[in-house]
Amino acid sequence: MSMPKGFKSKQGYATVSSTDGGMDYRTIAQKMTEDGHQMNHATARNIFLRAMKKIATPLCEMYDMADDPKQVERASRDPRFQSGMIELISEVYDSDGKIDI
Repeated sequence: MSMPKGFKSKQGYATVSSTDGGMDYRTIAQKMTEDGHQMNHATARNIFLRAMKKIATPLCEMYDMADDPKQVERASRDPRFQSGMIELISEVYDSDGKIDI
C-alpha cells in the first residue's frame, strides 16, 4: 500500500505548492542540506507546520479559539490559512527581500 500524498483536510491537501513559485518539502530539504543543514522532507514539513502553528496561536487567541489545541492545530494545517499567510508575507517583503511596509 502506498503512502498518502499529504494531509487531506476538508479544503484539500495541505502541502507546499510549487504552482505559486513555492517549493515542496523534498526540495526544501535538499536546499537546506546543500546549505549545510542536514534535513529530510519530513523534518522540513514539521518545521513548516510548527511555524504555521506559531502564527495561528495568537490569531486563534484573538478570536477566543485557542482554548482548544485542536482548533489551533486545524487552523495551522488548513491550506487556506497557509496560503493566506504566504500571501501576507509576500506583500510585506519586496522582491529584494527587504521589508516594504
